[in-house]
Amino acid sequence: MDWMTELRNMLGEHRVTDNLTTREQHSKDESYHPPHLPDVVVFPESRDEVIQVMKFADRHQIPVTPFGVGSSLEGHVIPSKGGISLDLQQMNRILEIRPEDFQVRVQPGVTRTQLNQQLKKYGLFYPVDPGADATIGGMVATNASGTTSVRYGVTRDQVLELEVVLADGRVLQTGSGAAKSSSGYHLPGLFVGSEGTLGVFTEIRLKVCGIPESILSARAVFPGIRPAVRAAQSILSAGIPVARLELVDSRAIQQVNHYNHTEYPEQPTLFLEFHGNPAGLKQDADFAGQLAENEGCEDFHFETNSLARAQLWEARHHLAYSFVHGTPGKQQMVTDVCVPLSALAASLEYARQLIDASHLDGAVFGHIGDGNFHALLMIDPTDEADVQAANQIHHQLVEHALAEGGTCTGEHGVGSGKIAYQRKEHGPAYDVMREIKQLLDPKAILNPGKMFDEK
Repeated sequence: MDWMTELRNMLGEHRVTDNLTTREQHSKDESYHPPHLPDVVVFPESRDEVIQVMKFADRHQIPVTPFGVGSSLEGHVIPSKGGISLDLQQMNRILEIRPEDFQVRVQPGVTRTQLNQQLKKYGLFYPVDPGADATIGGMVATNASGTTSVRYGVTRDQVLELEVVLADGRVLQTGSGAAKSSSGYHLPGLFVGSEGTLGVFTEIRLKVCGIPESILSARAVFPGIRPAVRAAQSILSAGIPVARLELVDSRAIQQVNHYNHTEYPEQPTLFLEFHGNPAGLKQDADFAGQLAENEGCEDFHFETNSLARAQLWEARHHLAYSFVHGTPGKQQMVTDVCVPLSALAASLEYARQLIDASHLDGAVFGHIGDGNFHALLMIDPTDEADVQAANQIHHQLVEHALAEGGTCTGEHGVGSGKIAYQRKEHGPAYDVMREIKQLLDPKAILNPGKMFDEK
């Protein structure tokens, strides 16, 4: 009996498939990295079935790559060694909502939107917003963040407890329902951001927040990137509890206008959002406007209407799609670095200069409140000149970020695209990470080809 037949006998014909179309869907993510077909796609529906699959894979030494919705940007879910693509979308139950504890327990296939729809009934919401409607399991695997991290933190800050199936089928329960703990090593923090290389999540307990009484958004237009960054730093220094603080450059605004049929001034722009009560929000926003004007802001425009606010943030969230749909035949390559705030203005200007000096079209934007920014580059992946130019810009931005004391990735993760920079960023700590990987996955079957260079 071949191993695929054995797997079908274990889980059933309808949840183990080698259909080419399904395999192609699981061969790629939203990145520019080349696809690679898995040998088979498996759809478990419970923790016990994940255990069965992992014991089976361990016995036969078959690679296993966990899969959510495929929205990652560094090749995380591409099964570069073939084997099993473990699609966890059927494990999408919200297991428990505890409003009085501000907690929720979910399976990994629950999406962010699905979760917030259910939490809304209790006046709660999950605050991490990466833009894409990713699964919670995928967000935990990459330590996703996004536009709200300046106020609420990143995924790692929300995770209280994880149930993890290891490579050999053992199950770990890490963390607890307590808001804090000083007991033992902080294993949840180890697994968050591990990108499916250490285990497969089957249950996740998260912190959630109360929905703000009132929300106010604003758009601030500046003559250049540097004054926009100075204004953002002034707002943060003043202690204004801003919930979102985003910067997009003039090229990005131009593309947004074209795609969304809006008429925003085509200059570097801050997008801001404030959460709180109506009286406090008005004071915070007015103060932020004054600070922005001190740095040369040419227009500070408020949006209180929910429809107008949604349109404002849709423009920011759909920025990448506005380039993709507006540039037929091209693919996006999105860089992702994070630098100390003191180095942010110069780093953003450097990114813009690199794009302008190349033949590529692209934009600079990011989560300016925490120093995380992106350069979006439109490339033809079959054009060697495009690929070479994009890779060179990516390399220069990462080297610049590391030289400034930053990191090669603020939120997208390592995947296969940032492996080359791990040794330089982490030094001897990289060897310790590899030893942890070896301890928990001695046969190297969990998402091989990600995070670690192959010896």
